[in-house]
Amino acid sequence: MRPTSSHLLLYLCVLFGFVPALPARADIVLGAKLVSAPGVKLQDLQLRIGEDGQGGLRLDLQAAKAEVPALGWRRIGVNLQGTLQRDPHLRWLFDGGVQLAGAPGSAFTDAKLAMVLDDAANTLQIDLNQGKAQASTALPLDQPSHAQISLKGLPVGWLQGLLGTMWSGRATAGRVDADLALDVQKNGIQTSGQFGLSDVGFDTPSGTLAGQRVNGTGRLNVDTTTGPARIGLDASLRGGELLLGPIYAKLPDHSVQLGLDASAHNGALEFGRLRVGDADAMQLEGSLAFDAKGELQKLKLDKFQASFPAAYQRYGQSWLATLGMRNMRMSGQLGATLDLGSDGLHSFSFDTDGLDFADADGRLAVSGLRGGMDWALRGTRPATSLSWRGVQIYRLANGAAQTSWQSRDGSLGLQKPVDVPLLNGRLHIGDLDWKPAAAKGRRLTTSLALTGVDMAAFSRAMGWPEFPGTLGGAIPALRWVDDRFELEGGLSVNVFDGFVDVTRLSVQEPFGTSPVLAGDITLRQLDLGAMTSVFDIGSITGRMDGSVENLRLVNWSPVAFKAQLLAGSGGRISQRAVNSIVSVGGGGIAAGLQGAVLRLFKTFGYKRIGLNCSLQGTVCRMSGLDSDADGYTIVEGSGLPRLQVVGHQTQVDWPTLVRRLKAASEGGGPEVH
Repeated sequence: MRPTSSHLLLYLCVLFGFVPALPARADIVLGAKLVSAPGVKLQDLQLRIGEDGQGGLRLDLQAAKAEVPALGWRRIGVNLQGTLQRDPHLRWLFDGGVQLAGAPGSAFTDAKLAMVLDDAANTLQIDLNQGKAQASTALPLDQPSHAQISLKGLPVGWLQGLLGTMWSGRATAGRVDADLALDVQKNGIQTSGQFGLSDVGFDTPSGTLAGQRVNGTGRLNVDTTTGPARIGLDASLRGGELLLGPIYAKLPDHSVQLGLDASAHNGALEFGRLRVGDADAMQLEGSLAFDAKGELQKLKLDKFQASFPAAYQRYGQSWLATLGMRNMRMSGQLGATLDLGSDGLHSFSFDTDGLDFADADGRLAVSGLRGGMDWALRGTRPATSLSWRGVQIYRLANGAAQTSWQSRDGSLGLQKPVDVPLLNGRLHIGDLDWKPAAAKGRRLTTSLALTGVDMAAFSRAMGWPEFPGTLGGAIPALRWVDDRFELEGGLSVNVFDGFVDVTRLSVQEPFGTSPVLAGDITLRQLDLGAMTSVFDIGSITGRMDGSVENLRLVNWSPVAFKAQLLAGSGGRISQRAVNSIVSVGGGGIAAGLQGAVLRLFKTFGYKRIGLNCSLQGTVCRMSGLDSDADGYTIVEGSGLPRLQVVGHQTQVDWPTLVRRLKAASEGGGPEVH
């Protein structure tokens, strides 16, 4: 047997991991139950060698199961057929085909195979073609574990076996071009080289890492021989979408630089170096780590520079949406650092020379933000200042203010009290202490005071009918506990020559998708004449007291309360106001002669007016001054003609009641049901 023949058969088998030296003569059938070599295992192997009738050899090699663990190939069926000839340059030429069964990504199910063995050049050249995919490999004869590989139009899924040896992700789409050097060793592989990506997609079981329609070029280094797989990547990406934990990127049409050094072990993934460079949007340098379940273990940003609105549109939109801030409008610049570990927040800082932002729902807007903050869990950080031209919270516009801050042992404190203009009055913020690292318990404590807030301006901001008065009050302690803001003390509104007191106020998830507000309201001696003139329901004179206990609003809509309204000192009421009360209470004027006589008068005297409503869910249980089998009294008349309004509906659908109130205030008259 000539050495070159044995070399050719040797390297034919190397292509599939089979490394014995086999004799080459016509009409030979060889079989083996198991053939093993370093990094390769073949089971149920059969090799048939015969004359092809043209001076060459016909080869037919089959293996029921082939395994190359370093490439992630396991239980792969192999079927190779072709002819072997020698050319005038004494090179051995093989031309044929190969079919693999069960290869990752259904790789090379029906590929053309050409090989050239050149003893003089110490090289075996292997070329595989299937459709648009081409793979070429050059091996030195004296070191078959080393290869120079060229890939063109190769489906990324065909590399899934190799990728699976390094991480838990899955290639889903796209093609790759590459020129790589590959060394296959017993305990893994080493590879490096250039690559190009076309519409590549990938994801992970945890969903924390993913990509879609990613294009680009770059350089890759991979080493799986010394413990955890180590990956180095420097790429220029263009278009597509990327998800790296909390960082979602919608890549622009121009090049974005991505650099990373990563290690993967047992499903865990750590980016020791992470760099993103997008010239007109964002510069980022830091590190990132996930555990095997895909949960974030570390996010450290040593440098973060963002220019808006481009940075928001490409990188911040998804993350801010998880915080409840959707469809933001942003402009300006921002620099920041961040250190977040599995045990919580360690430090952060930010600074800006000018930043404007607002969410589409009108819950939060800031204009002319300048300065910054610097906080750390341990030690003391330098003092900083932060100012703004205007802040709007839930339609309430606050004026300009300048604040000073300093971090000490995990608490970020306001250095001195600050007054913020608010609707022709002012909001005074006293001591403020914020613990950014607190995941539970008390996160923030402050004291607030409101003075001289114009109720007419407040009404306009809230979209209510405009009425005069002022709002003021002291909140000696406002606490952020878990996900809820709690207020000690209360607010008092001087309106309609009386007072509306708000106590036991709390707000849960104020900037979430469904904020929850709870509290109690007390009404004291409100002038009904002034009130009814504003709400346009007809004229009522006298004074009203009342309460709204256990008020609960979800997404600013009432879902529960117990309301009691009483005008107990008498007064006069107009015919239109009577009709409004009738429409709201679902009742009517006492029947008989009284009803006919009442129509002759424009106003009537009354002794008492009382209406109660207990809301639970969408049903309001109604009652009044007293009740019997015929209903409950809403208006008890005084003098002649004597007026009595009786309600008959004890349970009213809340949306229906709201429509009745709206119709009454707009002068629409009674709603018939």
